[in-house]
Amino acid sequence: MFTAYATVPQGYTVHSAATPMSFPAGEAHVKVDGSPDETPLYLYLTGADANEYMSAAMWIDYAHQGGHKVQAMIPYLPGARQDRGIPFGAKVYANLINAMNADEVVCFDPHSPVMPALVRNLRVVDSSAVIAQVLRNKAGEYAGVICPDAGAKERTARTAAALGLPLYSAEKHRDFATGKLSAFTCEELPAEGRFLVVDDICDGGGTFMGLAAATGLGPDRLDLWVSHGVFSGKAAQLRQAYGSIYTTDSHPGAANPDVAASVTPLISHLI
Repeated sequence: MFTAYATVPQGYTVHSAATPMSFPAGEAHVKVDGSPDETPLYLYLTGADANEYMSAAMWIDYAHQGGHKVQAMIPYLPGARQDRGIPFGAKVYANLINAMNADEVVCFDPHSPVMPALVRNLRVVDSSAVIAQVLRNKAGEYAGVICPDAGAKERTARTAAALGLPLYSAEKHRDFATGKLSAFTCEELPAEGRFLVVDDICDGGGTFMGLAAATGLGPDRLDLWVSHGVFSGKAAQLRQAYGSIYTTDSHPGAANPDVAASVTPLISHLI
């Protein structure tokens, strides 16, 4: 989803008067009603729909033709998980973002360092400070943070430090030929207390269901934070394993009412 913002002479930040449209032949465009006296500021783009990215590029061109510099806030980098193999999806999506020609691109908790290195004028916002703010009134309820796999080690270490909690590690095995997950393990956890599992993306939820089973704990002792909630397929079953599920509005899937208990709007954290 693409939403653009601007300021008006009264000092307010409002939705931009330049709104997306498509010509009958299918080309993306933005339509300006009248002659708005606005200063374009930034756009907020979620999900991975290439048509939305084309509309965003048109809005950026509209802003530049008016002499304005603008940010493209793209918290969920599409293609970030396609950071290896053929085709090299991370590079393809990075090229698409670069072609938008934003003066600054802002992302949130990228999957790996690969795609951020390919995007020009990129600023990365780490998840740990956001998690600490969102859970500031609940941090005292947790006995620790659980890292779901080796790829999340640095992310969860920063989160544990921000919350002032110990870090516990789990592992999993993925068959890259089939995509199937197996062999979940978790180091021994304290006998009492709640634990927060932290990761960047939740798609179908298989990783987190396997991890919950490996801990032997139930929803009375497990909560989950995922920065980007895709919540596809059987993700709703996560409610059977986790008491509270936290995410952000970085992906349209976060709106799935059967999964997340709390969705944090990110714009104020990215500006």
